[in-house]
Amino acid sequence: MHDYRFAALLLALSLAGCGAGQPRGPGGAALEEPTASASLLDSTGARVGVATFSDSAGSGWLALSVTGLKPGAHGMHIHESGTCTTPDFRSAGGHLNPDAKKHGTRNPDGPHAGDLPNLLVEEDGSADTTLALSRVLLAAGPSSMLGAQQRSLVIHADPDDEQTDPSGNSGARVVCGVIEGR
Repeated sequence: MHDYRFAALLLALSLAGCGAGQPRGPGGAALEEPTASASLLDSTGARVGVATFSDSAGSGWLALSVTGLKPGAHGMHIHESGTCTTPDFRSAGGHLNPDAKKHGTRNPDGPHAGDLPNLLVEEDGSADTTLALSRVLLAAGPSSMLGAQQRSLVIHADPDDEQTDPSGNSGARVVCGVIEGR
């Protein structure tokens, strides 16, 4: 099932790149062309998914498709460095946090600019979702994931509790992708 879903994803992305399709958001609404994307790699360096970032209808969006994860919730963050060196992805640095805040949306002194919602993975180990994200991440400035300083998207092994500094007890880094602007 994993191979089939990933092959279908790659076909859909190929067709979208040729103008045959357009990224979709919640409710099937068409999103603008992505402003950035990331090819997602597992700890062996194998490609396991793709993420695209769009600024559409006054909101920022992350569209993500990934396979090979354990079912359940996984912490997910934008990290400060655009480097994904296997096997542990420590090269991605800490969470994007130019304002020196504490981690988590439930932390009164947070959140980091790079804190994202947990990713919910299906029983077959895949996730295909579109999530809202702060437009600040797509705009010019120190909290941006675009520009000369590359950033990365990291998926962790465990859920993010959304309050414990520095990473919400989200565990090991299991998937990483360098965010490339278009």
